[in-house]
Amino acid sequence: MQLSTRDYRVKDARTSPLYFCTPTQDVLTVVALMRQHNVSAIAVREHDKVVGIWTESDCVRMQSQNQGYTRQPISELMSTPVHCIDSEAKLSDAALKCANLGIRHLLVVDQNEQPSGLLSLGNIVDSQGLEHYLHLKIIGTHFDRHVPCVQGDSTLTQVAQQMAKSNTHAVLVKHRGELGIITAADVLDMLLCRDKQQPCWQYASTELVTVTPKDTLLCAYHKLHQHRIRHLVVVDNQSRCELGVLTLKHINTEIESAYLTELRAVLAERDSALQASKKDLYLANKIIAASLDGIMITDHSGVILQVNPAFSRLTGYSAEEVVGKTPKLLSSGHHDEAFYHSMWQTLARDGVWQGEIHNRRKDGDTYVEWLTIIAIQEQDDENLVYAGIFTDITERKAAERKIAKLAYFDDLTGLPNRRLFKDRLSVALAHSQRQQQRLAVMFIDLDHFKGVNDSLGHSIGDELLKQVAQRLQHCVRSGDTLARLGGDEFTLLLNEVDSLDEVIRCAETVLAQFNASFSLAQKSITVTTSIGISLYPDDGGSMETLLKHADVAMYRCKDLGRNSYQLYKATMNARSLERLTMTSRIKQALEHNEFALHLQPIFRAKGGDLAGAEALIRWQDPQLGMISPSQFIPLAEELGLITHIDRWVINRSCALLAQWQQDKRWQGRLAINISAAHFCQDGLVKALREAIDRYQIDASQLELEITESSFIQSFSRAKQVLLELKLLGVKIALDDFGTGYSALSYLTKLPIDKLKIDSSFVAKVPDEYGNSEIVSAIVAMAKNLNLTLVAEGVEKPCQHQFLQQLHCDYLQGFLLGKPCSSEEFAKRYSLPQPRTPQIYEC
Repeated sequence: MQLSTRDYRVKDARTSPLYFCTPTQDVLTVVALMRQHNVSAIAVREHDKVVGIWTESDCVRMQSQNQGYTRQPISELMSTPVHCIDSEAKLSDAALKCANLGIRHLLVVDQNEQPSGLLSLGNIVDSQGLEHYLHLKIIGTHFDRHVPCVQGDSTLTQVAQQMAKSNTHAVLVKHRGELGIITAADVLDMLLCRDKQQPCWQYASTELVTVTPKDTLLCAYHKLHQHRIRHLVVVDNQSRCELGVLTLKHINTEIESAYLTELRAVLAERDSALQASKKDLYLANKIIAASLDGIMITDHSGVILQVNPAFSRLTGYSAEEVVGKTPKLLSSGHHDEAFYHSMWQTLARDGVWQGEIHNRRKDGDTYVEWLTIIAIQEQDDENLVYAGIFTDITERKAAERKIAKLAYFDDLTGLPNRRLFKDRLSVALAHSQRQQQRLAVMFIDLDHFKGVNDSLGHSIGDELLKQVAQRLQHCVRSGDTLARLGGDEFTLLLNEVDSLDEVIRCAETVLAQFNASFSLAQKSITVTTSIGISLYPDDGGSMETLLKHADVAMYRCKDLGRNSYQLYKATMNARSLERLTMTSRIKQALEHNEFALHLQPIFRAKGGDLAGAEALIRWQDPQLGMISPSQFIPLAEELGLITHIDRWVINRSCALLAQWQQDKRWQGRLAINISAAHFCQDGLVKALREAIDRYQIDASQLELEITESSFIQSFSRAKQVLLELKLLGVKIALDDFGTGYSALSYLTKLPIDKLKIDSSFVAKVPDEYGNSEIVSAIVAMAKNLNLTLVAEGVEKPCQHQFLQQLHCDYLQGFLLGKPCSSEEFAKRYSLPQPRTPQIYEC
């Protein structure tokens, strides 16, 4: 038996779902929760007790008053105290309580005093069925004529200020001749945007739903619900000009006023109107016909009695084709009998069923719909009918899948991203713990990938990453996960590992994928990789530990020469800590001027007089003493600090050369070594030009020593840099000649002035026949190409004599002169003592 209006209880009303936040959460976090759950109000709970309420209106009000409020804890801004109502209380009592307290929300509690929902004054009114009252009232002046209008480039703060100033919950937005609307709910979305200065137009709704002052409030009410919005634009009947905005609050306020003043009279009138009026049936048919949702009504046995136009539009079937038949003609075959059996069981028990269902259109296309089936039975009628209301959500589902892919998969390679990898690793760890099985985590990092990006461009680098991902997928077993964490870092999760040999075989398979070169931009490029491996439970029991140890092992692999794999060992943590410490110490050394310039003399082979010097850097650590360049230079290159060290050497060398040139006793050249890592980056020419200008030196006495590896990544770029350096007047020497790649092809194409024979060749002359012939050939070739020649590493008289006989131009080595401090060098060769130069930024 249907309840009479005076017997309605709070539990019979449609309450808003209850979602909670904590008092310590900031406003921005709470707003994110509200948007996540699509609610306009949220309860603040502390120690299982609701202590406050926060609404959309509060957000707008605070935004206009205090722009920094989003980082404040919600406890400082919430509405409190919270007033409760028992779910068994009468709705009329709830309405009177709201009126007496001047509030709009009550917290509904059950018999155990536990919160079960939020009851608003609007919920109370909705529960009374006051449609007939709305039908009798035209909109007239029941709307806001003073809605502010802002430009589309206005900011969030400006929009909120306009709302607060006008005491409205919406503003109209004009942008390039278009009109849109922004509501309090949109302000929440704008709050979640990191850039609060973004133009508001992108948040505006442009598909405006309009009404006229002559329309009824019921018409407006149904439009609001039909379009799932809370604001309508009121336009003039004839000119269609905007007059203002009608909100759900206006309608609720109108009927709430009538409800609170004439509650029982209105309810009685509603009861008699429902029984006597035939207009309701006409109105219901009109609403069904105008609905954008498909509607189908069947009898108790499932025979279709009626469908609306939206049904025909969505399915392709006309009313004549389906009336008298059953909904089985829409079946796609996607669902089994158990699905439909469960559906009918729910309908019989609850009188309603909701869910996703796959159906087939008349043309054979399948689609996904959100379907609600309601069992309807009149109070005095034994016949049962069913109403099915559905919406095509195929596009929405596709969008959800796309969003999920963006959230969990790497856009470039299509592999799982960091988030999905961690999710799967977490699940795999839980499974391994239960089953007492092992698993392995591999960190796969490409060697020298930055060089590919710098020399060939980021688009080629991206193409390389895609090809690497394709090759690595050949190494993945069913149930394993290959992911890209970012940049050139890949990870591989091996589940259910039986033995260490299995992991090693997999690592060797990964390395084998890099044996063949990659084809990029019509070039064949060889790339290697370094792999770090950690095992569960051997190397850690948590996700963070395993990832950290795999990363440490990978860096150890790079330290040992790359293009291999390393299993994690506990001692590697010490090495990792040492790397971090050394990074910090190098930066401190530059800041505290702990580096010193040493010089090694270079002599003419004929005559033996001083011809120049090579500048060398030394590190005098206050605690560790003198540190060899072989210890910190490779690490500085790897950590990206080598450019700072090179600039330090350039500045100190130029300052020293300026002193010697002023004294006019120095006639030789001063050579500076430039790291290949620095040479490949921008800024070298600029740094050298600034140093030459700063110290006003003759650049012809300055010589830059570069290695063959500087040309490997991009020959054209290297040639351009060398030409720019030559324009400054400096000389170019090719250092360590013969130890690198095919340098012979570069000698005639690059502006090189001098070759330096590597000490590894000089060390074996004249005793080793083949090596002596190589040195002889290098000397002959240099003379034919008009290149000056320097032999490094002369440590024995026999080497000295052999090189003199070959007519080598210059000699350098411990036999002739060891490296020494710049002060000792000046004293030894009667030059001015170096002054401490002004320190320039490195």
